[in-house]
Amino acid sequence: MAHLLAVDDERDIVELISRFAEHEGHTIDTAGNGKEAVRLCEENDYDLIILDVMMPEMDGFTACKEIRKRKQTPVIMLSALGAEYDKLMGFELGVDDYVVKPFSPRELMARVKAILARRTDGKSTREIAIQGLRIDTLSHEVFVDGGKTELTAKEYELLLFLVRNKGIALTREKILNAVWGYDYYGDDRTVDWQIKLLRGKLGPYRKCIVTLRGTGYRFDEKA
Repeated sequence: MAHLLAVDDERDIVELISRFAEHEGHTIDTAGNGKEAVRLCEENDYDLIILDVMMPEMDGFTACKEIRKRKQTPVIMLSALGAEYDKLMGFELGVDDYVVKPFSPRELMARVKAILARRTDGKSTREIAIQGLRIDTLSHEVFVDGGKTELTAKEYELLLFLVRNKGIALTREKILNAVWGYDYYGDDRTVDWQIKLLRGKLGPYRKCIVTLRGTGYRFDEKA
């Protein structure tokens, strides 16, 4: 199955995640702080990281930022706070999902499964090209007029979903369910915020993401 990394300074939580992950057939490494997580990510290639926010030595946000300098491994952030600031900070760093403590380990594993499934879905089509916008679905790279643009894992998934459904009016709820998956802890502002970040990286093709007032968004290649 997948190779996971669970990072939390609460040993009971790490052991709980490990037990359920191994039950699902995954292999899993663990760390008790952000520094250790960064080191492990330098030494190993993980399919997904479960990362707590509040930890000693290096917090989850800083660890995620350091990891993102090297790899685009999907990240699920754990937090006991549930504050909007935490979510927005996580989105800017490219966090794929956000789980508030206390959480159900079965729900967490369902979210892990959803993210891993989305990353492998549709890889048979190597490239999608719309005008000067090119998406490589195998390397997860995006090019704007020949130049590579750096997207977070979540921005990439959002763009791919919009493009694959071009010309279709997509509600915010539908986008949330498709891109964030299983019973995501979020609201419409989650979609709006990620759309804003994505548009900022698409250059002249930002206009292809059309806002449908009161509904959601549509990708229009002729916009």
